[in-house]
Amino acid sequence: MSSRRKVREPKEETTTLGPVVQDEEHVFGVAHTFASFNHTFIHVTDLSRRETMVRITGGMKVKADRDESSPYAAMLAAQDELRITALHIKLRATGGNKTKTPGPGAQSALKALARSGMKIGRIEDVTPILTDSTRRKGGRRGRSYKLAHYVLENLSF
Repeated sequence: MSSRRKVREPKEETTTLGPVVQDEEHVFGVAHTFASFNHTFIHVTDLSRRETMVRITGGMKVKADRDESSPYAAMLAAQDELRITALHIKLRATGGNKTKTPGPGAQSALKALARSGMKIGRIEDVTPILTDSTRRKGGRRGRSYKLAHYVLENLSF
């Protein structure tokens, strides 16, 4: 006797990433944007900040190292989102005893998110600011003075 095996056809299951959304309903996420003068990071999480939706850097979008912090790289990074219709934005610069000013990619990342149809909830600056007086690197007279002094001592005319 020959036994006939029943051949099961694989069922095509559609998997969707992100939350289930009804029409006219906003799904909020939090976009943590770190913009230094060398790089731009955009990290999108859910409201509890436990689950990462997207994490994109400027270096993933452009090839040259000098373009990682550029507004163009930040704009490309901001366009990769995942079924989120509204965002709260937390903007961060280097902070501490270094610069408190966000880099050039911060403003263009924010503009790219707004122009892509994303609803913007709150924009918050979360740059760490010192409350005590930690000394900055470079010494009393700064880095440029030491360099110029060293060059003048070691050159022979």
